[in-house]
Amino acid sequence: MDALKRLVRSPTAIVGLFLLLLVVGMALIAPVLFQKDPLGLAGRPLQWPFTNARFWLGTDTTGRDIAAQVFHGARVSLLIGIVATLLAVTIGVVIGAIAGYYGGIVDDVLMRITEAFQTLPNFLLLLVLVAVFGSDIKTVTIAIGLVSWPAAARLTRAEFLSLRSREFVQACRTLGMRDLQIIFREILPNALPPVIVYASVIMAVAILLESALAFLNLSDPNIPSWGNLIGAGRSVLRTQWYVSAIPGMAILLTVLSVSLVGQGLNDALNPRLRRR
Repeated sequence: MDALKRLVRSPTAIVGLFLLLLVVGMALIAPVLFQKDPLGLAGRPLQWPFTNARFWLGTDTTGRDIAAQVFHGARVSLLIGIVATLLAVTIGVVIGAIAGYYGGIVDDVLMRITEAFQTLPNFLLLLVLVAVFGSDIKTVTIAIGLVSWPAAARLTRAEFLSLRSREFVQACRTLGMRDLQIIFREILPNALPPVIVYASVIMAVAILLESALAFLNLSDPNIPSWGNLIGAGRSVLRTQWYVSAIPGMAILLTVLSVSLVGQGLNDALNPRLRRR
């Protein structure tokens, strides 16, 4: 409850939550406002925003409604961000918890695997996975999660290293509790706050990674993605810049909102920042 009160008092968190709720609202009302296929041809190509009452954000290079793609794109971006983050955090927490709890050879092996994943930049590894396994939306989402877990694993390991020698852990061992019970029922709840905060970073990066793939025409072309729309506007960037600028602003606001919420969570959950 104290953390929740501090979160509510944080101006950063409030602004982030407002922007995030705005994006969530766009995703929820998209099927109501735009019932037709957002990728279907709707009118004359390259109509500027606010020049046609039917297309208040204009049309893209092929005559598709930009507003419909932006609103439906919010659903895609949030879904990718949430699923990829859950996958990355799950993998990272499991690997980091086991490495930090057992230490020794187990820690060495798992950390070498983690470092192997961190050797290549996330986006380069993502390109390899997409090239090998395909670019449909499910594959892209899983691939983003698979390249995003190492930082969460290292963070979880660091927390476990500091907690595994505490008195409550020693008491659990004295009572005869099994290792998995100690790891996931006793230590993990105390190690989760910084991981939860970092999850906001993973989510923001996941949205950016998918947008970058779509911009390069390497994501699923059959979904109304913000990155796909930005990529569609490359050829007319000097004259009809709004085609790329509007979805770009949507990405900016979404990433900013997630980052602000993460910063607010850090202020609320970090004991060194608690109000006296």
